[in-house]
Amino acid sequence: MNILDLLVNKNTNIIDAMKILDKTAKKILFVVDENNKLIGSLTDGDIRRYILKTGSLDGEVKDVCNKNTFKVKLGYDKKEIVEEAISKEIKYVPVISDNDTIVEILILEESKIDSKLAIFKELKIPVVIMAGGFGTRLEPFTKILPKPLIPIGDKTILEIIMGKFYEYGILDFYLSVNYKSYIIKSYFSEINLPFNITYLQEEKPLGTAGSLYLLKGKIKSDYFILTNCDIIIDIDYYDLCDFHYKNNNHITIVVSAKNYKIPYGVCEIKDGLLYEIKEKPEMNFLINTGMYVINSNVLNIIPENEFFHATDLINVSKRNNYKIGVYPISEDSWIDVGQWEEYKKVIERFKL
Repeated sequence: MNILDLLVNKNTNIIDAMKILDKTAKKILFVVDENNKLIGSLTDGDIRRYILKTGSLDGEVKDVCNKNTFKVKLGYDKKEIVEEAISKEIKYVPVISDNDTIVEILILEESKIDSKLAIFKELKIPVVIMAGGFGTRLEPFTKILPKPLIPIGDKTILEIIMGKFYEYGILDFYLSVNYKSYIIKSYFSEINLPFNITYLQEEKPLGTAGSLYLLKGKIKSDYFILTNCDIIIDIDYYDLCDFHYKNNNHITIVVSAKNYKIPYGVCEIKDGLLYEIKEKPEMNFLINTGMYVINSNVLNIIPENEFFHATDLINVSKRNNYKIGVYPISEDSWIDVGQWEEYKKVIERFKL
């Protein structure tokens, strides 16, 4: 590994830093100045806390990073440092010179740390997947196949989604089905899956949350994950649920940072006259991805056999003074397969 792959300049903006974090796949960057002098460390958790605190995607990494980074000086005792780092669940330790310049990064033996963390990674909660939609954005494909069976390589989108949850020990899946449900049931009846599927059969379209009424009395855990069937969210699901639990949320919405570039000069007008022209400005938003962590008692506010969207669930929850939090993720961590242009990008991304 090249040490430069883990370094980011202090003036880098948050959106670019999130993209760099995704590309490195190391889950951490070290913030430095022009002379590689260590300023702090940066993780997606640091960025998430900054966004939740400020409500903004603007800012530079020098304002976001953890300035109390675990680091060692040249001449360190390796055995002592390794033991301390493992006790703190740290994999990457910057080694600095007397003037605080990073000269190397100590990479701990990952097997030792991973074995220590493994017991915390299992999630014994169910996942509910909304798989009953018509998939109109993918017509004419979905005139023949239901959207959950869209192929991504040699697997369906639904298998990929469930497979990612299965990596965290999740064994119980509820599929809300309606459109071409017999095809979905037939497909999975012929596959030897390592987890359980229970179908929630809609007799009529119930929106993105109406079928949750059918879960009453079935879910024994305190909370569950709800997701659409046309999105792939590549995040740490344990961290998501831990965030939900520690913040005492009733509902946690997974939101994605989204950057829009306007390819024109934008005119700002004041008192009928041109005030300023901003050339090709960029705008940043937090977008609802369609994934949620929901407390089981929230099911009590869902009406029986009525069309009810997730947005309705959120609005009613707010009126009931339920606590609704957001869990920001990077733009590259969210893949929307529900429209043709994005589907083509998925095929290219996975090289299928």
